[in-house]
Amino acid sequence: MFNYLFITNKPDIAAFVESCGVSRIFIDLERLGKTERQGHLDTVISQHDVSDILKVKTVLKSADLLVRLNPINKNSLIEVESAISAGADILMLPMFNTLDEVIEFGSYINKRVKFIPLIETISAAKIINDVDQLECVDEIHIGLNDLHLELDYSFMFELISNGYVENMVKSLSKPYGIGGIARVGDGIVAGEMVMAQHVRLNSSAVILSRAFHLRCQTLSELVENIDLKSEINKLESIRKESSELSVNEQEKQYMSFIEKVNEVVRITK
Repeated sequence: MFNYLFITNKPDIAAFVESCGVSRIFIDLERLGKTERQGHLDTVISQHDVSDILKVKTVLKSADLLVRLNPINKNSLIEVESAISAGADILMLPMFNTLDEVIEFGSYINKRVKFIPLIETISAAKIINDVDQLECVDEIHIGLNDLHLELDYSFMFELISNGYVENMVKSLSKPYGIGGIARVGDGIVAGEMVMAQHVRLNSSAVILSRAFHLRCQTLSELVENIDLKSEINKLESIRKESSELSVNEQEKQYMSFIEKVNEVVRITK
């Protein structure tokens, strides 16, 4: 199964996007260090709260509720317990650097819910195979934003175009997702080009980006401005079509992706 993730803390939006094909609702409780890392960028520093977990969980019928907590800190055990008690199905650990941090976080979860470490530091990328082998880990997600900043790349999709992500995932045994995606025909790199790379890299999950849903803040805005179900279906069609291509045809798509990313990089430099 390929999972589409949608970040929201609003129950009405969560229920609606679930009905449109979103399989994971993403509540973001990460605060520690985020403003320092991304405050100068056009990114959203989430204002979600632990109280949102139960509110959203109550309206879901089949979608999993994923909660991203803070990096390991003195309150991590309390944060894990609070999230699980409120109804989280999956917990995500961001911005870790060592295997011990993952093991510690996993011990707090103790297999009660799924655990997805978020690979978004150079140190984490170097130990991704060790993370993959941990019994406490169920899946992995690769975060392109913070990782490309630490690597001093101009554009986050360079991580895919230059083979960095491919080298990371080639030996993984567990399911893994990669970054976010825009709509078909839209985005700095169009959604269909990005989805083709998810297929080539055997990814099993992606976040529907702010560009995908036009940064809509309310359900009425979302319904008025985008046919979400249709847009997800378009992505699914692209994913299925790409999966049926030969290796040579997938390689041609990859070359086109590289050309587009290089074009963006040239413009931004």
